[in-house]
Amino acid sequence: MNKVQTYSLFTDFDIDLFKAGKHFRLYEKLGAHLIEVDGVKGVYFAVWAPSARTVSVVGDFNYWIQGEHPLQVRWDSSGIWEGFIPGIEQGTTYKYKIQSNNGGIITEKADPFAFYCEKPPHTASVIWDLDYKWKDKKWMETRKEHNDLDKPYSVYEVHLGSWKRHGEENRFLTYLEYAEDLVNYVKETGFTHVEFMPVMEYPYDPSWGYQLVGYFAPTSRFGNPQDFMVLVDKLHQAGIGVILDWVPSHFPEDAHGLGFFDGSNLFEHPDRRKGYHPDWKSLVFNYGRNEVRSFLISNALFWLHHYHIDGLRVDAVASMLYLDYSREEGEWEPNEFGGRENLDTISFLKDFNEAVYSNYDGVQTIAEESTSFPMVSRPTFNGGLGFGMKWMMGWMHDTLEYFQKETVYRKYHQNDLTFSMTYTYTENFMLPLSHDEVVYGKRSIAGRMPGDEWQKFANLRLLYGYMFTHPGTKLLFMGSEFGQSAEWDFQNSLDWHLLQYPFHNGIKKTITKLNKLYKTEPALHEKQFSPEGFEWINYSDHENAVMSYIRKGNDPKDNLIIVLNFTQVVRENYRIGITRPGKLIEIFNSDDADFGGSGVKNDKNVFVENNPYDGKEYSAILTLPPLSAVVYKIDDTKL
Repeated sequence: MNKVQTYSLFTDFDIDLFKAGKHFRLYEKLGAHLIEVDGVKGVYFAVWAPSARTVSVVGDFNYWIQGEHPLQVRWDSSGIWEGFIPGIEQGTTYKYKIQSNNGGIITEKADPFAFYCEKPPHTASVIWDLDYKWKDKKWMETRKEHNDLDKPYSVYEVHLGSWKRHGEENRFLTYLEYAEDLVNYVKETGFTHVEFMPVMEYPYDPSWGYQLVGYFAPTSRFGNPQDFMVLVDKLHQAGIGVILDWVPSHFPEDAHGLGFFDGSNLFEHPDRRKGYHPDWKSLVFNYGRNEVRSFLISNALFWLHHYHIDGLRVDAVASMLYLDYSREEGEWEPNEFGGRENLDTISFLKDFNEAVYSNYDGVQTIAEESTSFPMVSRPTFNGGLGFGMKWMMGWMHDTLEYFQKETVYRKYHQNDLTFSMTYTYTENFMLPLSHDEVVYGKRSIAGRMPGDEWQKFANLRLLYGYMFTHPGTKLLFMGSEFGQSAEWDFQNSLDWHLLQYPFHNGIKKTITKLNKLYKTEPALHEKQFSPEGFEWINYSDHENAVMSYIRKGNDPKDNLIIVLNFTQVVRENYRIGITRPGKLIEIFNSDDADFGGSGVKNDKNVFVENNPYDGKEYSAILTLPPLSAVVYKIDDTKL
C-alpha cells in the first residue's frame, strides 16, 4: 500500500471560516474523500485534533498498525491533520489513531465526518461516496408550498427500528423495504410529513438513536447511505415531507466517539458543570468554541443538502438553554450577568437557524423546548431564537391529564383544556403526542383513556378530533394512529394485528379522515398561528363538559364550527351561537358508525335561527353525540 502524500482540500479562507465558527460546509473538507490526485485514485483524509502529537490512519488496508500511514499537521495552527493515501477504495474500514500531547494518551477514534459506519456493535468508519441520482425534482421545486407555516403540517413520528419488523427472526426492515411499506402507509393515512427519530449512527439501541457517534452517517442497521436516499426520494415522490430528529445537545462517552477525542476536551465543554449531562450520563458540546459551532451547523446543513431533508426537529433544547438544567445548587455556575441562561447556546442556536433559513428555501426547524423561554419560534432579527416551530408541551400535558379523568369529573377540570388558548399564539406551536408519552409506564395514548372499551375508543377519537381542530401543527407517534394498546417497545414491531379489530381500524379511519380534513379545509391551517384564526363560541359550559369554537381561514366562507362533547351523555336540543345565517353541514363526526361510534348525528338540515346566543347574532339547535368531536360548515348558498 502506498504511503501518505501531502495534499490539502483546505484554502486559507476555509481555515479562517473554521476558526471563526462560520464554516458551514466542513463535510466537504474534513473526513475521508474519494478523489484523484495526478491521475491516481485514493482517499484524502483530514481530521481536527489540535492536541495531538501524532495522527495516523489505521484500517483493514494496513492491518490496523499505528504509524503506517501518518497524517501531517497543517502549519496554520488550525489543528487539522491531513494527507492523501493512494489506492484506498470505497468500502474500506478505518479509524484515526491519535497520540496526544497530553501525557502521550492514545485514542482510536471513528471519523467524526464519516459518511458511513460499520454496523453496530462494530465501530469503524467506512469509506463511502454520496453519489445518487435524485428523482424528486418536482417536490424540491415546490416544497415551499408544502412546508410554509400556513400549510397543513401533520407529522407521523417513526422509529425505524420498531415500526415494523420482519418474520419470526424479528429482523429490522431495510431502508429499501421502508421505501415501499412506509411510503404506501403514510400516503394511505394522509400524513403530510414523516419525522424520523435519529437516523445518524448510534452504538446503543436502547438510546433510540439519541446518543450519536456518527453525525454524518445514516445508521447502517438498515442499509447504506444511498438506500436511505431512496427512502427520502420515494417519500418526496409521494408528496410527503421528511423531518429528521437532530441532537446537538449531547453525545455519549463511547471510546470511539467524540469524547476526549484527541486526549483533550475537544468537542465537549471542559468544565463538567457545562460539559456533562447528569440525566443522560453524556457529554455536552462546547457551544462557545468556534470550531465546534462549525461542526454542528455543518452537520445540520449536510442533511438538508445531501439528503434533501425538509426539516430538523432539534432535541432537548431546554437542556441546552439553561445552565442549571437537572443540576442542584452548587452544581452550576451563573452566566456573566448572574442568570441561568447559557449565553453560548443562545448565540449558537441563532446562528444555526440563520444558516438553515438563509441557505435552504422551504425548510423548517422545530424546537423540542419544554419551558417558557421566550420567542423560541420568532425571527432572530426580532430577538428570537429563530426556530420555525416549537413543540407545545403544555398543551400535551394538560390535554392528556384531562382525558385520563373519568367523564363524571371532567366538568371540574375544563380549564385544563381552555388554558392553552391563553398562550397559543405566543409561539408557532406544534401539538405533539410523541414517543416520550408512550413509554416508561405512562401507557399508550389509547391505554390512558377511561371507561369501557367503547368509551376508550370514543375518547381517543374525541382527543384526535380536538387535536386536529386546535390551532397549531400536529405530530403523532407511530401506532397511536390505530390505537396501539401496549406501550411502545423499541425492540419489537408495532401491533399491526390490531387492525383486524373494528375499534382499532376505526381509529385509523378517523386519523385518515382528520388528515384529509386538515389538508382540504383552509380554516384549519391558513391561520393556524394567528389569533385571527380562532374564535370561542362557548368555553364555559363546564356543567355539560361541552366546548365550541370557530376556526377561520382567509375567506370567511371557509370558517368551521367545532363542537366537543366530553361525556358519554347525548346532548339533545343543545343550542350554540352562530355568526351568520345559513344551514349547518356536518363534515366530520368522530361518533360516525364507520369509525366505531354509535352513529348519533343531526338531521341533514340544521338551519341557523335568527336568535342571538353565546354572544353571537344567530344560533342553532344541535344533537351532540356522546364523547364526540363534530365539525360543521355553514352553507348559505340558498339565502
